[in-house]
Amino acid sequence: FFFYFIATMSTTAGDDPLDDFEEMDPTIEEILNNPNYKWIFAGGKGGVGKTTSSCSIALELAKTRESVLIISTDPAHNLADAFNQKVESTPTKIENVANLYAMEVSSKIDKESFSSMMGGAADQLGLGSLIEELGSAMPGIDEAMSFAEVIKLVVSLDFSVVVFDTAPTGHTLRFLSFPDILEKGLAKMNQMKSQFGGLFQQFGSMMGMEGSEQMMDSKLEQTRSLTAQVNAQFKDPNLTTFVCVCIPEFLSLYETERLLQQLAKFKIDSHTIIINQILYPEEDGNCGLCKAREAMQQKYIGQLELLYPDFHIVKMPLMKEEIRGIDKLHQFSAYLKTPYSQ
Repeated sequence: FFFYFIATMSTTAGDDPLDDFEEMDPTIEEILNNPNYKWIFAGGKGGVGKTTSSCSIALELAKTRESVLIISTDPAHNLADAFNQKVESTPTKIENVANLYAMEVSSKIDKESFSSMMGGAADQLGLGSLIEELGSAMPGIDEAMSFAEVIKLVVSLDFSVVVFDTAPTGHTLRFLSFPDILEKGLAKMNQMKSQFGGLFQQFGSMMGMEGSEQMMDSKLEQTRSLTAQVNAQFKDPNLTTFVCVCIPEFLSLYETERLLQQLAKFKIDSHTIIINQILYPEEDGNCGLCKAREAMQQKYIGQLELLYPDFHIVKMPLMKEEIRGIDKLHQFSAYLKTPYSQ
């Protein structure tokens, strides 16, 4: 893929594209000042600082928005570590921060949750074990249903903006495909119902459970309608944006390019890139390794600026200490609004 990346570079840089774009603000002020954003995603390669960046964005949003929720969709949750407090699977108030809540969600949904999702109709109709078999037969449907449950909860609580701290790129792209997976899964359920609906209805009547099938239909239709609504909002650039997070190294840049290409296919807006862990060695220092790393990083930063001249590229310094707790997050988030200078 090295040659693919270089080919993309040469194609993009052919006619000096920088002449066609005005200089973009190297901060996240556009995101913070846009009151219309409802959904904000932060994603990228593993280990580049996605959680730190998303938590910092949420902290800044909480200063101006009525209610902010940050959700971790990464199976290896880190919000509790970042905020240095316990975070539940339901919205948890962040201590000493007004208007900010956090939750860490499971990527799986169990049989009981599935049945509850359909008003208990699945168990009443004897479909409990069939639900588990359906999940095994259709990879991703359990995660998609979990996604639907989370979205239902979030919409019902009516937060003014939701920030997603996503998993590494591959999992994130899978997450963004859940609405389509869910649609196919619900279509499969409808097909099964049409094939065996008479049998279930007859069985329900024999057991004195009239109305269960209608209850399940109603719940599934609510889920389908909500998923379509949220999916449309995800594709609306006035309501949704995706912040790409990377570090100035080749593999991370390549992953960012792949992510942006996939986001374009999903029709999800992205116009901000956060570059973390940038070295700024002291001018009078004699650290050869630091200067060598700085030269390498500046090369890749230059390539990013050449590839994406119409993006807000936010350059974040490598911090001296680990970023954990509200105070450290505030120190980090300050550089998201005001470019770092030595």
